[in-house]
Amino acid sequence: MKTNYFICSLIIVLFTFNLLKGQTLPLGIPFSKYYSSQDYEGGIQNWRITQSMDGLLYVANNFGLLEYDGTTWTRYALKKETKLRDVHIGPEGRIYVASQGDFGYLFPNEQNKLEYTSLADSLPANYRDFDEAWRVFEENEHIIFCTFSEIFLFNKAGKLEKIINPKYDPENFYQVNQRVYINQLETGLTALEGNELKPVPNGSTFKQMTITGMIPFSNNRLWIATLNNGIYLSNSGSFSIWSPEHQDLYKHASINEAIRLRNGNIALGTQNEGLIILDSDGKLIMHLNKGSGLNNRTVLSLFEDLQGNLWVGHNNGITMIELSLPFTHINEQAGLPGTGYDAYKINDRIMLGTNNGLYYKKLSEPSKNEYQFVQNTEGQVYNVTQINKHLLLGHHHGAFEIRGDQAESFSSILGAWTFLPLRDHPEYIIEGTYKGLILHKQTDKGLQFVRKIDGLNESSRVMEQDEEGFIWMTHGYKGVFRLKLNNELDSVSVKYYGEKHGLPSNLLINVWKVGNRLLFTTENEIYVYNKSTDSFVREDYLNAFLGDANTIVSLAEDPLGNIYYIDSKEVGVLKKQIGEGYKKETSVFNRLNLLLNDDLQNISVLNANQVLFAAKEGFILYNMNESKVDKQDFQTLIRSVSVTSPNDSIISSGWYLKNDKSTNQQPEERIAEIPFISNSLRIEFSAPFMDSQNRTLYQYKLENAEDSYSEWTSKTDKEYTNLREGTYTFHVRAKNMYDKVSKEATFTFTILPPWYRTNIAYATYIFIIGSILFTVFILMDVRYRKRAEKLTEKQEKELNRKETALKSSEEEIERLRNEKLEAEINSKNKELATATMHLINKNGFIGSIKSNLTTIMKRSKNGEVKKEITKVIHNIDRNISEDDDWEHFAIHFDQVHGDFSNRLKEDFPDLSPQEMKLSAYLRMNLSTKEIAHLLNISVRGVEIARYRLRKKLNLDRATNLQEFILKY
Repeated sequence: MKTNYFICSLIIVLFTFNLLKGQTLPLGIPFSKYYSSQDYEGGIQNWRITQSMDGLLYVANNFGLLEYDGTTWTRYALKKETKLRDVHIGPEGRIYVASQGDFGYLFPNEQNKLEYTSLADSLPANYRDFDEAWRVFEENEHIIFCTFSEIFLFNKAGKLEKIINPKYDPENFYQVNQRVYINQLETGLTALEGNELKPVPNGSTFKQMTITGMIPFSNNRLWIATLNNGIYLSNSGSFSIWSPEHQDLYKHASINEAIRLRNGNIALGTQNEGLIILDSDGKLIMHLNKGSGLNNRTVLSLFEDLQGNLWVGHNNGITMIELSLPFTHINEQAGLPGTGYDAYKINDRIMLGTNNGLYYKKLSEPSKNEYQFVQNTEGQVYNVTQINKHLLLGHHHGAFEIRGDQAESFSSILGAWTFLPLRDHPEYIIEGTYKGLILHKQTDKGLQFVRKIDGLNESSRVMEQDEEGFIWMTHGYKGVFRLKLNNELDSVSVKYYGEKHGLPSNLLINVWKVGNRLLFTTENEIYVYNKSTDSFVREDYLNAFLGDANTIVSLAEDPLGNIYYIDSKEVGVLKKQIGEGYKKETSVFNRLNLLLNDDLQNISVLNANQVLFAAKEGFILYNMNESKVDKQDFQTLIRSVSVTSPNDSIISSGWYLKNDKSTNQQPEERIAEIPFISNSLRIEFSAPFMDSQNRTLYQYKLENAEDSYSEWTSKTDKEYTNLREGTYTFHVRAKNMYDKVSKEATFTFTILPPWYRTNIAYATYIFIIGSILFTVFILMDVRYRKRAEKLTEKQEKELNRKETALKSSEEEIERLRNEKLEAEINSKNKELATATMHLINKNGFIGSIKSNLTTIMKRSKNGEVKKEITKVIHNIDRNISEDDDWEHFAIHFDQVHGDFSNRLKEDFPDLSPQEMKLSAYLRMNLSTKEIAHLLNISVRGVEIARYRLRKKLNLDRATNLQEFILKY
């Protein structure tokens, strides 16, 4: 059954589309926002507007150059603080400006701030004293500055290449298709070709005329607007009047500016008549003036931004007109007072009901803003509808029929909510009121009151009739009532349906007819009536497309099958797709939040793809065919980074130089280094998406400090305090009112460590610790030597005592001498072993310290650290190489080993001191590793030394060096 229903719906959609294709209603005025001179903190006049590729808006203002990032206005004053007349942004990012008595450009300096450079100061002295630089153009490789006396051509490097002196003073300047045109009252229109001014064919047509706009047209034609002489179009070299039916308007309006919009329409900014928008054939599409869409009637400049918004520079202030939106506002500025409740289109008229009464407008006169009041309808309107030939009005004061421009009452019972024709009695109409139902009869003279119907006294605002003739009435907090009229049509039988009949609750239930089916919307889902069970069941098909919808308070289907809805949290449309199915769209309707009528929400279908939403102020017209705004890309910009402690100071203004071009992307080589004392930062950011900027939300995180993005917030700045040393990257992105997320912006910075955690500090710590350890080892060594000397002294005293005792007997002396020698040898051997092990341990320990210090020195990248460690190593080497220990060792060694050293030296006088030491250590039968520690050389060095000693001792290969030394 559902399939058949949707096939039938599709056939109806396609048929209706052919009938209504191309019909749109030019109603209301576009959304707009006005910026006063107090808002942007500049002068009142705004002479030229442009935009960078980043989305930043620039305005040539009386007080200097204005910059707008969607959140904040910034003003850059020139050195002489003169009025700016024109602004142009070059591909390299230079912002060229023309002003009173000066011209030049703004470009980021090394401190990442925009800085002004005057090019006029480079002119020859006799050309420097000009009054106005009116326009600046870019043509091929030249920047052209136009004054009212000369034209100056500069190259991109800022060098003056040519000065052109027109015969007559120029009146105005324009650039069309990379060609510069000059308007002169004496000659008309000329063009700059190379370095010369040449007349334009039939340019004399514009003698004594001030040209105020030039636009390229198809087939290489020129469209030319004049201040007070109308608009012309070139054709085969001649100029003729364009759009003659509006010439009087153009002449009276005094055109100041004209631009071609991206959709092909033409926007005119005038002195006396505000803004005029025409199509390419000259048909008037829109006319906004003071009090009807604009705050000021004088327009000096026009610009269409990246999002399709039209910026209007006034004689006092700036207006942004949101032409890119698929919405227009029919409010008091458009000629309609009051809050909107219901609307209806009939033939060439649109009827609009508000709390002030009923108004109408002829669609054949779209340029007129006035809405006509329908007589006798003062007060609250609830419903406007047509049943057969009768145009009916539901009003607080009763029911009316509209005839021409006045309303005639046919029921004075208060509170006419709605009207419903009876299926089985087509000559009768049911009216729902504050207190029940009323029956009316259709006659040739109009509707006639018949009676009040008994059986129901509830407020009956929402009613629909099914195919069996039952009337379904829903109540806001009581549930659903099914009504059945008796045969006499004087009473109804009532059956109540609530939670016991499958509904989720009795609250907020409404009934709608969509595709000849009755749909019941509840607090969260859509239900339908199941006749077989006499209960309500969930409607799965539409619920699947709506998703997690909330309480639907208004629902309407257009002729193409699109279903528009308003629920408690969103506004949306289910777009009918080819075949079966819908596509849900809500983001574009976010613009309507807080604007719609929150008393009785209502959607009125006018045409295919075109509906009216009842608003707090009048109505809002939606045209689906013009819905493109949610597809536009934009990006987030970091506008300022500053430290907040100990004093505020800006470290980045969001501007950088890369390859001689201006960019807002931070180059890798421009990572900021911030002292630890200034480790608290404030980062300001913005996304230049101009539509409803106050509803743009931001998300950010600090890499190396935060793991994930923050919640969405409307704040455009973030502060961080007491950051530790390290490298951080700040990430920020924006989400506009259409839920589209921007490109991400980043800023990387490094917090330097405090002085006590720097490399120099660590090197100092290592040096101090090394010095302390070295001192401790020296003191331990001195202490050991003193103990050894005391022990030797004690032993000598004991030996002297024994020698004296031995004198009494030679045998005793001999015996004691032998004991003495034996004790002496044992003592010397102990002392020698002790001294040797001490030297081995000491030198081994100091050697390991030296090795560790050497490793630290190799790993350190700090030169000062390396220098200090090298000193410590030299001190260690010097200590190890000292011979004091060796001298003590040699004395004890010779005493034990029969004067071994002297004997070896006499037999082999060529032995070096190092080889003598090696021989002694070999005599003591020490290992190679122990010898390496004692000689302060490597194990490999010991092997080499052994080889050299063998050669000097003249030993052949068969002789073992160790055995030779032991037996010597």
